[in-house]
Amino acid sequence: MFRRAGVTSLLLITACLGQPQVRGHSGVVPEKFREYHVILEPDQDAPEWWAGAPSVVRDQRGVFWMACRMRTADSPLGLRGYEIRILRSEDGIRFRKVHSIPREKVPIPGFERPALLVDPHTGRFKLYGCGPWKGGPWSIIKFDDVEDPTRFAPASARPVIQPRPKSGPRDVTLDGYKDPFILHAEGAYHCFVIGVLRTERLFHFRSTDGENFEPVGDPRESIMPLAGWHDFFVRPASVVPLGAGYLFVYEGSNAKWYDPVYNIATGLAFTFDLHHVIDLTPDSPLLISTTPSDLFHTWRYSHWMWVGEELWAYAEVARPNRSNEIRLFRLRR
Repeated sequence: MFRRAGVTSLLLITACLGQPQVRGHSGVVPEKFREYHVILEPDQDAPEWWAGAPSVVRDQRGVFWMACRMRTADSPLGLRGYEIRILRSEDGIRFRKVHSIPREKVPIPGFERPALLVDPHTGRFKLYGCGPWKGGPWSIIKFDDVEDPTRFAPASARPVIQPRPKSGPRDVTLDGYKDPFILHAEGAYHCFVIGVLRTERLFHFRSTDGENFEPVGDPRESIMPLAGWHDFFVRPASVVPLGAGYLFVYEGSNAKWYDPVYNIATGLAFTFDLHHVIDLTPDSPLLISTTPSDLFHTWRYSHWMWVGEELWAYAEVARPNRSNEIRLFRLRR
């Protein structure tokens, strides 16, 4: 489903709601993000029902695979992700459901963002998820590798990144990890995650095998600060190879916005080494929904990838009725 959103609705966002105006070098929402394809709608067209958190890979045959999180309005906040859904597409636009991992089958109280990728050595598919593990803190989990994404086994899930125990009663350590974005680059797997250190910040882990991850640098030091427009949350979204360095897509929120836990916007940064990050949009977000509701402007959980000469961005975006859907934005040169 192809749609075109005007900028008018964005300009009607009012200051009284504490929502942002996009400004700075990017202007008011880049024109290239006005057009989009609807990839997946929530299972109910109602407030607080969300389809989102897409992770996309293209296999050696050119087939697109997506893992995403389906969210209900009927569970407690923080535990509303009821399913990791696997979708398949020949063209990257028209997807169909081919597999489902319900939370009850793992079992886990709830999901958030998954990460799907292909092992460059074996060609097998890897799937990671996140959620409260065995009654404990939020952790990054991994399912057994498979030849075909329709065969991921829910019961094979196990933790691969978990909070480390405190060294003493006054030790400040992370309370949980969630929402991984993982890529293979520079000879290793790099996992960028949300880490909860009083609030949500951005952390970097590295692994040679995709199973055993270690923090890069100080495990308590976020690779981007809580500053500027993202002074409440700062979180990873996606990493895009540019040949010379990487486009680092991040997201965050501001303490003055309405419900900054869920009112998330997207910005851009750059990195040469996948660890030291330069913020390219420090003064305001680059992207918020052009179809906001009365309260939410969310544009988050984006996955960006090169497809031929185009840069495609799949994202979870707010709709006028306070639900979210997955959209595809195609950026042409």
